[in-house]
Amino acid sequence: MTIRVALADDQTLVRAGFRMIVESQRDMAVAGEAADGREAVELVRRERPDVVLMDIRMPSMDGIEATRQIAGASRVVILTTYELDEYVFDALAAGASAFLLKAAPPEDLIRAIRVVSSGDALLAPSVTRRLIDEFAKRPEPASRSAHRLEGLTERELEVLKQIAQGQTNAEIAARLHVAETTVKTHVAHLLAKLELRDRVQAVILAYEAGLAGRA
Repeated sequence: MTIRVALADDQTLVRAGFRMIVESQRDMAVAGEAADGREAVELVRRERPDVVLMDIRMPSMDGIEATRQIAGASRVVILTTYELDEYVFDALAAGASAFLLKAAPPEDLIRAIRVVSSGDALLAPSVTRRLIDEFAKRPEPASRSAHRLEGLTERELEVLKQIAQGQTNAEIAARLHVAETTVKTHVAHLLAKLELRDRVQAVILAYEAGLAGRA
């Protein structure tokens, strides 16, 4: 199956670079290009790509609003020049499935495309830590989100807590002394119960519900 990728960036040379990387893979194809967020939304509605490589700072409509409008139709990989970009957290909350620096090597971009197209999310530990720091600066999480966790088992709650701390499935498995496949099953179950798309949304909900702060 060919992974169809849309490119959204206001810099022509950047889009050209991404196009070369995508087209170098036999199982990928470029579904179109957009120079701003508004064009990106129109492109997604017209072409229905599997993945969108989305810049944050663009004219007409920024990548955050564009992500918010298309997240339900295509998977979004946020691309930015700065790891400390203050908009990254808003973009993740808007529905992005991955975050990547433009300076990352091509193989990282290819991996990100494959990961999100398969239905998973890619959130680097450094980004998770910054997401945690961002929540720490905000007022106390709203307790209204806590009731959503009531249907989880004790083990699923523990797995969710580990996800919120930025742990990978392998790290969670080692900590809980279970097989990695068992952790994957727990993750799948808790995402389904909470009606969440991926790990990014799980991290956000965990902090909104105050789970990550519990002993």
